[in-house]
Amino acid sequence: QVQFVESGGGLVQPGGSLRLSCTASGRIFTISVYTMAWYRQAPGKQRELVASITDRGRPNYTDSVKGRFTISRDNSKSAVYLQMNGLQSEDTAVYFCNFRPALESIWGQGTQVTVSS
Repeated sequence: QVQFVESGGGLVQPGGSLRLSCTASGRIFTISVYTMAWYRQAPGKQRELVASITDRGRPNYTDSVKGRFTISRDNSKSAVYLQMNGLQSEDTAVYFCNFRPALESIWGQGTQVTVSS
């Protein structure tokens, strides 16, 4: 069974930065052949796709984070990262990583990002 462990969240002021990390472990020993993605779920809202990165490293972003967030991956570590700059209150959410499309049975605990002054 694959497991994702997210980390790096926290409380940050508007305009601040955070770098999220996600490590995959378990049955699939490498993520190199998969498109990976970061998702987020704000209070009272559905989970949404934030950014994805193909197996060849091509990124894609939802419009609201373009120019502020950067997704990257290190296949040797089975890790995916999300560099978030220029954080806004609207970015407050629990952030998760998963495949794209997501495998519903393996959501991790996520990491909380709170943007507030």
